[in-house]
Amino acid sequence: MIVPWLLPAALLIVWQIGAEVGWITMRTLPPPLSILTAAISLCRTGELERQVLISCQRAALGFLVGGGLGFGLGLLTGLSRPVELVLDTSLQMLRNVPHLAIIPMVILWFGIGESAKLFLIALGVFFPIYLNTFHGVRMVETSLIEMGRIYRLGPWAMFRRVILPGAMPSILIGVRYGLGITWLTLIVAETISSSSGIGYMTMNAREFLETNIVLLGILIYALLGKLADMATRWLEHRLLAWHHNFQTEAEA
Repeated sequence: MIVPWLLPAALLIVWQIGAEVGWITMRTLPPPLSILTAAISLCRTGELERQVLISCQRAALGFLVGGGLGFGLGLLTGLSRPVELVLDTSLQMLRNVPHLAIIPMVILWFGIGESAKLFLIALGVFFPIYLNTFHGVRMVETSLIEMGRIYRLGPWAMFRRVILPGAMPSILIGVRYGLGITWLTLIVAETISSSSGIGYMTMNAREFLETNIVLLGILIYALLGKLADMATRWLEHRLLAWHHNFQTEAEA
């Protein structure tokens, strides 16, 4: 668990040294210790915890809505050829429209409240999970399905014991990609129009030229994204313990 943090720690050390010897000016890039001081000050007032919690709640809710819809429709289109014919082409057309490009329309539809932010996050998360779920279901080995039929597995047993486990590696790839899209979308949504959250905190600090707080917000986004990715990798090793690729990694 220490190894993934070595490179970020090394970068912070180089950053601090560069600031102390004058390679990096305080105005351009405040040193890590200055950012840490700002974080401690905000923690004492409770402001940092409040804004981080609000952003995490937005990210989680948007991810659950978009990911749930993507997973459900991915299963439907993957399992049913008629459903694929009806839905997939239309969804692929929508996928090619960048979800951040429709922000003006989203503001017209939902205003600048929470609904707009959640809609953007859910829309961004939907497509990677939908595509990877669909791909995972279609890539389940035919021999495994035939074996399930030989053992006379019913539809639910076939899905639970054969199709879902076989599609899970691809689904979890979609989850990892979707989490990245979640934080990217949240950053944009909170900096455009918000009265709370990490993005609001950084934009408010920008107005007062508090660059250390602006960088603190950026680092918090990066940290949350890193933690989410590590959680997904842990989930992969738990759910895919039977898979030979993950067994090899565990042994290494």
